[in-house]
Amino acid sequence: MATGPFNRYAAPGRVADQAVYDAGLRTHMLRVFNYMTGGLAVTGLVAFMTSQSPAMLQLIFGSPLKWVVMLAPLAFVFFISFRLQTISSSTLQALFWAFSAVMGLSMAAIFLVFTGASIARVFFISAGMFAGTALWGYTTRRDLTGMGSFLLMGLIGIVIAGLVNIFVGSSALQFAISVIGVLVFTGLTAFDVQRIKETFDENWGVESNNKLAIFGALSLYLNFINLFTSLLNLFGQRE
Repeated sequence: MATGPFNRYAAPGRVADQAVYDAGLRTHMLRVFNYMTGGLAVTGLVAFMTSQSPAMLQLIFGSPLKWVVMLAPLAFVFFISFRLQTISSSTLQALFWAFSAVMGLSMAAIFLVFTGASIARVFFISAGMFAGTALWGYTTRRDLTGMGSFLLMGLIGIVIAGLVNIFVGSSALQFAISVIGVLVFTGLTAFDVQRIKETFDENWGVESNNKLAIFGALSLYLNFINLFTSLLNLFGQRE
């Protein structure tokens, strides 16, 4: 049974063990970001293909089915979170890909609202911000636990405000949500990268670490998507 993350500031006599740990950690983090990138690719492909089909757009967004598509990703997240300990890594991986595809159906709506050029521009801006923040979260020695608790409260506030704005339709409230969203999800990216890094331990075993990698990828995926949509609402050029 593992006792927690390896102590990277241990005595010199454990240099060999430290090298093994560092190699395992690099492999683990690479797996996390590969899953995340793959999920974003699936989402982007599904969203673009859906946006190119008037029949699919009418079927989804011209009927009550749009609520199913909008709420289904949230159902996936809750299911995965509550069943993480009991499902296998292969099942978790399948759920992650299914979630990414369903998210793509939901994200197709942005092609109806924003120009393709502005979507691409904001995507690359988001990618640059995400990469820089993730790198800082990985390399910093500062404990981000306290910041994570504060950001979680901000996230809850954003969710509540977003639900309220579905019925209110206030452009001012949407602007405020987007501004706060950029700050919250940028901070959560650093926090989650550090958390994923510190929860890795080779003693957990292959199965457990695979599950941790997929769940970590899901967390970072959600941070990126929300950062992207927040920036798009702020700087995207509307059709």
